[in-house]
Parts: sequence; C-alpha cells; structure tokens
Amino acid sequence: MKVRAKFRCDSITHLINSLWDDQLKQSIPTPARSIKMSPVYGNGDPNHENTKFWKASPSGSFEMNVVNAAAADMFEVGKTYYLDFTPAD
Repeated sequence: MKVRAKFRCDSITHLINSLWDDQLKQSIPTPARSIKMSPVYGNGDPNHENTKFWKASPSGSFEMNVVNAAAADMFEVGKTYYLDFTPAD
C-alpha cells in the first residue's frame, strides 16, 4: 500500500548541523538546509487536484534537514511536491 500527499514548500533555511565522524571521534559542523512544507489547499474547483488532496489531508506539516546539497537544490519555496509513503518493512 502507498499513500501520496501533495505539499507546498513554505521555507528553506540554511543552517549548520553536527554530524558524528567515527574516524575522528567527534562531531563535524556540516552545512544543511531545513525544508518546511504544508499540505496544498483546495481552490474551490472540486475537480482540481489540489482540492482532492486537501480533502484527504487538510492540515499538517512536514520538515526535514537535508545535508546533501544536490538533493536540497531540487526544492524551491512556493513549488509543490508529492510525498509518497510506503511501508519500509
């Protein structure tokens, strides 16, 4: 089974995360981006895709910190993205 949601990117914040380095036995400051999203909302058209998604998930939030610059570059404030959820086991 798979669940698909449609979210809008609300903000992207640059930050520094600390990642543990096993070889150095210490935390290393690592650039990252915090990406915050919220579900799309209905636009009054019952046949529009956003309205259908809004009826299924009208509120919520999604946030992730991304250290992979190439992956973070694919996100843009104001754009919408599908989030697909599938069981991992």
